[in-house]
Amino acid sequence: MKYHQIAPSVDIPKIGLGTWGMGGKQIEDRRWDEEHVMAIKMAIDLGLTHIDTAEYYGAGHCEELVGEAIQFYPRDSIFLTTKVWRTHLHYEDLIKSMRGSLRRLGQDYVDLFLVHWPNYRVPLEETMGALEECVREGYTRYIGVSNYSANLLNEAQSLLEDNSLVANQVEFSLLEQKPRTNLLPYMQETERTLIAYSPLGRGILPGLDREVLSSIAEKYDKTKAQVALNWVISHENVIAVPKSSNPIHLMEFMDSLGWEMNLEDMMMLSSSFI
Repeated sequence: MKYHQIAPSVDIPKIGLGTWGMGGKQIEDRRWDEEHVMAIKMAIDLGLTHIDTAEYYGAGHCEELVGEAIQFYPRDSIFLTTKVWRTHLHYEDLIKSMRGSLRRLGQDYVDLFLVHWPNYRVPLEETMGALEECVREGYTRYIGVSNYSANLLNEAQSLLEDNSLVANQVEFSLLEQKPRTNLLPYMQETERTLIAYSPLGRGILPGLDREVLSSIAEKYDKTKAQVALNWVISHENVIAVPKSSNPIHLMEFMDSLGWEMNLEDMMMLSSSFI
């Protein structure tokens, strides 16, 4: 397993598990609960111990499934991330959401608490103040954001008194390379982590008939999904949280680690998908 330092003395896997769609999308769906709990447990057993969820997923039911799965493991063996939805960014609303997430997860704290999306109708200072209160209360070890631009992230950080925003979770893949222009350089310069969601291009890349991707996969004796995922995590300060409840795909994620493409192939992939 390859690790990344997300905070001082805190190393987490370069690849974790995203959980969007588990337990439903915008509304709760319990039809596949057993399958989803088993998938989360299998991911952890394989070493994908960073579990990413959110109060929005399945209207909170996803957090319940994550909580059910991780109860079987020592708490310090899991790095748990959840997110507060953009309609809950006023001070009291955010604190209430944090407590609700902890209740559904069955935990006393999470490792990382993110603002899921910006909300320009809520003063940023108010939201940042609430995040710091969550740290003071012991509800979360670290705080961060999601879907923030470099400028907005910099502004948010300037409003914090005692904490750093350690991560920004954004969509990043061969099909979505915008973060490479401004955001990723900023994250690297300020020693923050970019957490890539949808690193497989929302599931499109594994089945995409693109000669460059296919030939590089053949060259390294890997699948197209493994090449695409390896391309993402090969960037400095980047980790990824692909989502799957399929055991075969989870094992495939693991084989995205432990090897490297040469610079020429990395550049060829990058330019072929712009």
